[in-house]
Amino acid sequence: MDRTAMNFDTGAWRIQVWIAFGLALFLTSMGVWALPVDEWIKGYLGLGLYFTVSSAFTLAKTIRDQHEGDKILNKIAEAKAERVLREYGGEV
Repeated sequence: MDRTAMNFDTGAWRIQVWIAFGLALFLTSMGVWALPVDEWIKGYLGLGLYFTVSSAFTLAKTIRDQHEGDKILNKIAEAKAERVLREYGGEV
């Protein structure tokens, strides 16, 4: 794939995203830990938090993979259409 045609995020943006993610996960975990409830409730909420985070990563990866696959299929379809137009309709 041609890397010059792709849009890349800046280093500053990536750092900001990772810091925000780390802070959100840390502070939410500390909030669960500080709750005035029994330990098993804290454990349940903590597991729910980390399961939700891992599910969000999986969902984001799945959506990205689908998007990348669609881009490839669209390029193939476009190339086929251009070939047919060239063969039967002259120059594109």
